[in-house]
Parts: sequence; C-alpha cells; structure tokens
Amino acid sequence: MPTRLLLIAHAPTEATRRAAFPLDETIEERAVGAAQSLADQLFRADRIYSAPERRARETADALGLEAETQMLLADINLGRWRGKTFDEMLEEGPEAIAGWTSNPKSRPHGGESVEELIARIRPWLDHQREDGGRVIAITHPAVIRAAITIALGAPASSFWRIDVAPLSRAELRSDGRRWTLRAIVAD
Repeated sequence: MPTRLLLIAHAPTEATRRAAFPLDETIEERAVGAAQSLADQLFRADRIYSAPERRARETADALGLEAETQMLLADINLGRWRGKTFDEMLEEGPEAIAGWTSNPKSRPHGGESVEELIARIRPWLDHQREDGGRVIAITHPAVIRAAITIALGAPASSFWRIDVAPLSRAELRSDGRRWTLRAIVAD
C-alpha cells in the first residue's frame, strides 16, 4: 500500500536563535504565526504524530493538528550537551564536536550517537510504510535527517550533509517496498 509521509521540523525556539543544543523549551511566540501559515499547505492525513518534546507538540498545536505522541520521534539524546551553545562546546573541547560530526558512532556527550538515532527511527519508518496511507509527523531536524538518510539508503556519515531548518518539511513516499525522497521544502 502506498505511503505519503510528511515530516515537519518543529518551529524555532530560543535555543535555535542562540545556536544551542535544545532543552525542552517552548517555541518562540513569533514562530506561532509562521507555523499557522503552513496549516493550509498540509494534506489531509490518516495519522498525525508528534515527538514528545514541548516544541514539537506546540508546533502541532500551531498547525491546528491533533497529534498522537510518538516516543520514537523524540529528538536525539544529547546527554550533557543539552542547553549548551555550540560556542560553549567549542571552548570546552573542539575535538569532541569534530569527532561527533565526523564519526556517526561517536557519543562524546554521553547521549545517543547518530547511528543509534538512525537505528531508532528505522523501525518507525518501516511501520509507517507497512501501514500505508497519509501520515504527518512533527519532529526534530535530527530525526528528519535520520529519516532522509534511511530513505536514500545513504551511509550514516551523510547525516550531517542534510540541512533541516525550523518548519522545514520533508516528504517521503513509499510504494510498500522502499522509500523515496519526494521533496524538501524550507521557507
């Protein structure tokens, strides 16, 4: 059965503006209007999901969507890096950031590696492909990168070559056997 899956990155947060690794913060007030303006562009879905974090749930609300929370769509676990800015991490040790962004098995923050994130997302994607229909999921840039990597059959090392901005949309389609990347849209 064909599947049409629209993955939506959550709206911007204070962490986005500060170039910080996110905590469970709310979306910025000005981002609510931007999310609301996308609502008319969405297709009617058979299933709508949201990651459990507040920023994803608030984005779903701003889009006017009643979403079921899916724990597998949670953001990558950044361990002790949560809440720190990229500049703070560079000051603490640029080799940790360099290793993390060049080795998909690396987890210097004590959280989840890129390979572990991809392994977590793969069964969720398989399930959506098996169920078929039209699906919308509001989640995080890292989760969307992982899903695109899986759809393309690309190596985990390609994860960092995919840029996903707040409120970006990636559409994947499946014929029941495999995924294809239909489009990536960023405003």
